[in-house]
Amino acid sequence: MTGEGNLEAPIRHPVPWKSADFWDRAQAEGEMTRIYDICQGCRRCFSLCQAFPLLFDAVDATPSGKVEEVAKKVLWDVVDHCYLCDLCYMTKCPYTPPHPFNLDFPHTMLRAKAIQFRAGKTRWRDKLLASTDTLGKLATIPIVVDVVNAVNRPGFTRTVMHHTLGIHRDRLLPAYASPPLRQRVVPNENFTPRPGAHTPGKVALFATCYANFNEPGIGLDLLKILEHNEVPVRWVAQEKCCGMPRLELGDLDGVEILKNQNIPVLDALVQAGYALLAPVPSCVLMFKQELPLLFPEDEAVARVAQAFFDPFEYFMARHGEGLWKTDFSQALGRVSYHVPCHLRVQNIGLRTRDLLQMIPGTTVTTVERCSGHDGTWGVKVEYFEDSMKIGKPVFNRMKEAKPEVVVSDCPIATRHIVQGMGEAVAQAHPLTLVRRAYGLPEE
Repeated sequence: MTGEGNLEAPIRHPVPWKSADFWDRAQAEGEMTRIYDICQGCRRCFSLCQAFPLLFDAVDATPSGKVEEVAKKVLWDVVDHCYLCDLCYMTKCPYTPPHPFNLDFPHTMLRAKAIQFRAGKTRWRDKLLASTDTLGKLATIPIVVDVVNAVNRPGFTRTVMHHTLGIHRDRLLPAYASPPLRQRVVPNENFTPRPGAHTPGKVALFATCYANFNEPGIGLDLLKILEHNEVPVRWVAQEKCCGMPRLELGDLDGVEILKNQNIPVLDALVQAGYALLAPVPSCVLMFKQELPLLFPEDEAVARVAQAFFDPFEYFMARHGEGLWKTDFSQALGRVSYHVPCHLRVQNIGLRTRDLLQMIPGTTVTTVERCSGHDGTWGVKVEYFEDSMKIGKPVFNRMKEAKPEVVVSDCPIATRHIVQGMGEAVAQAHPLTLVRRAYGLPEE
């Protein structure tokens, strides 16, 4: 099936997951077949991830070359290879709404994942990996944190985890940090707010599971940058996981539980005049895009979405309003910068790159391509090799620039890229680079 491509900007329809039809397996398989038929006739997305080559190879292996002859098991295998990066929808597909084909591959995959999850067909390992908040709280208990970090390092225990849990022995895992970020510092609110035309003059920081439990230095750097620019900042009073790991699992009921815990707290801050920031792109995307599509009638969700900023989106908006300092005193040298998928699909432009390029003595090589890790997907035994294959063009491009430091807004992607490069090279978060460029000390 082919047709003329859509020349208008893609629009996103809400996910009708509260309707009974959404959960009907036969109807879902019918929609999957329709979508797959369009995709195999187009094939523009063959290089994005393994979901598309798997589908196209299966179609080519049938006598007629038709999706209808592909085994149903393969249809569902395609679902397992999609990690909901959204790049096909936002950057490649010519048949997204408002085109009559109404093709939304990621949300078709989300529907299938949700059906599988509700039917109890999700592995215990996958549920464990998605419990980032619970794991973080347990793993950062004093003394326990040392044991967990020792177990997670390459060695005998990782071989055991490979064969029992299905976590690949060669995947470099992030360490846990104790105490968590939110317990380390009280942010400075003792500045006079200076609202801009498009930016609130004070910030509430959503720490995220990753920055809170794994790399608190990222959050501390963000606080230092905001304080250097005299922006009053505070923690969100209480927070739970944003819900992105649950979404990628298809656990939409779990997403709703977390939404009901987070949104009232965040909405109160929005109505008090705060901008909301989080240092991890996946969490920002969850609040800005995914929750509004899952809960389109919830006015509080909509208000929170409007007030949520990626940090560099906020920085550059303040710069445009004449409210951001550019008193950089330290050069950064050659920087290889990777733009993660969950930042690209926010459609805010390359704000991180733009700010890094403002720093004197800094050369930025930018790579816009999926690294292949995506949350917990690249950790799993059955997908590790695929994740390295998908990331290879990124690894090579980052390496070609002979960087002094490799960065990505997604710290998981940074670790994956450096592992794939196979070279000893410094890695950091862009927020850390900006803190250094200002000449501000570490914690």
